[in-house]
Amino acid sequence: MNLISEIRSSWGWIGIEPEEIVGENDFGNLMIRDVEGKYWRLCPEDVYCKVVAGNRKELDALATNQEFLADWHMEALVAQAKQALGPLPEGRKYHLVIPGALGGEYAISNIKTAPLVELVRLSGDIGRQIKDLPDGAQIELKVVE
Repeated sequence: MNLISEIRSSWGWIGIEPEEIVGENDFGNLMIRDVEGKYWRLCPEDVYCKVVAGNRKELDALATNQEFLADWHMEALVAQAKQALGPLPEGRKYHLVIPGALGGEYAISNIKTAPLVELVRLSGDIGRQIKDLPDGAQIELKVVE
């Protein structure tokens, strides 16, 4: 299954109809154009996929927003991850083992690498399960091997 199909399968519940991935970062964040020309940011570490630009002009404006760019590039965290874990093999991205949305820290002790497709699947699955919970809700995370 290709990555567009995985996004559709894992995140379609939120309303995205992905057409093309137009950007990605080292933490598996994806900038996705949908069939209507809107741009979505899929953010595995914070477990969300939302519209960030209604059209290409808005996306171009976002690309000049320094706050957005700092958040997108995550330069300090990427540098720490590269130093601790080495360069990324093809198809893999750095990720928070416990996502920020579940209280995970943005610290090297909580960072590993994983296949991008798995980050898309896992974040979509977690997102679906926690979508109706209020901020600050207590959850129980069970890891089954």
